Amino acid sequence: MNPPRQLTDNERRDWLRLSRAENVGPITFRQLMRRYGSARAALDALPQLAQRGGKKNFTLPPVADIDQEIARAGKINARFIAWGEADYPEALSVIEDAPPVITIRGHAPLLHKRAIGIVGARNASLNGRKMAETLARELGQQGIVIASGLARGIDASAHAASLTTGTIAVVAGGVDVVYPQENAALYAQIAETGCILSDMPLGVEPINKLFPRRNRLISGLSLGVVVVEAALKSGSLITARMALEQGREVFAVPGSPLDPRCTGTNDLIRQGAVLTERADDILTHIHSLPQRLAEPKMGSFEDKMPDIDAREVEAARAKILENLSPSPVSVDELMRECQVSPMVLLSVLLELELAGRVERHPGNKVVWVG
Repeated sequence: MNPPRQLTDNERRDWLRLSRAENVGPITFRQLMRRYGSARAALDALPQLAQRGGKKNFTLPPVADIDQEIARAGKINARFIAWGEADYPEALSVIEDAPPVITIRGHAPLLHKRAIGIVGARNASLNGRKMAETLARELGQQGIVIASGLARGIDASAHAASLTTGTIAVVAGGVDVVYPQENAALYAQIAETGCILSDMPLGVEPINKLFPRRNRLISGLSLGVVVVEAALKSGSLITARMALEQGREVFAVPGSPLDPRCTGTNDLIRQGAVLTERADDILTHIHSLPQRLAEPKMGSFEDKMPDIDAREVEAARAKILENLSPSPVSVDELMRECQVSPMVLLSVLLELELAGRVERHPGNKVVWVG
């Protein structure tokens, strides 16, 4: 990776403003930075890019709103860390859709220690909660930080058992929003001794669509994810799938086939997850992993894109639009079918994404949403 950067106050404001802009996700943010060289230049270009993609009225987040968020963060001892800065967690930085800016409350050094995610059912059994506590406590005693989602059940048990050794709560809303309220005391303890992390603006209330986004941060921070009790369609299995996509280990605690809370974990084992009955099952696997993770999949923000001929982009747009579909199609397949260069294709997709007409899906796929 490149040497750590340190943003100025003005640069941090621009990064926040760009990351909060409509239809600018992590991958789009990175492409904009690589194309324009700075968040300020990218902000200046956004309205015209979105207009070329078909959106007439593109509104940037007001500077006053960003300044207000920065002031609110200062009042609660929260701070913003940009990708590439020294305090940004290395494990998270290498995933494909690493957030450009994270917000944290608490102790940033925990973000640089080896971490394991522990997730599972909200309506967990007593045995499930005890298992989560035992794993979290014993892993913590070996210097492993525990990452989880501050939900009731397994998450809360894992956090509570690792308060003294190191725990990171990844939340779906803003770091200033306590959810669920029954975990308010635990939230306060983690803010004091651990770390609370989010990529959402302050004040955002967690809603259903934000939890998968939260889950990919849990797995991204971790060397692997342990699932303790999960039904077949639970959010914990989404976390496990994201861990696999990110090249992380998946561990699963077996349970009774008669308990619907264990059908998901048993199925994970059937598919190849590490059967986990004690902390040593996890430690044996992670001690064999390399000390440093791979380089970022999408390259650095500083990897400048080559200049693109606007006429070439214009000529390719109709062909690309013709081949987009409401069903996911891979970017590589689009490039082959349309016979255009990667930079031309990415430019057209960038414009369409900013206009809200294309959405990105996992696996480097895109979907036409009109």
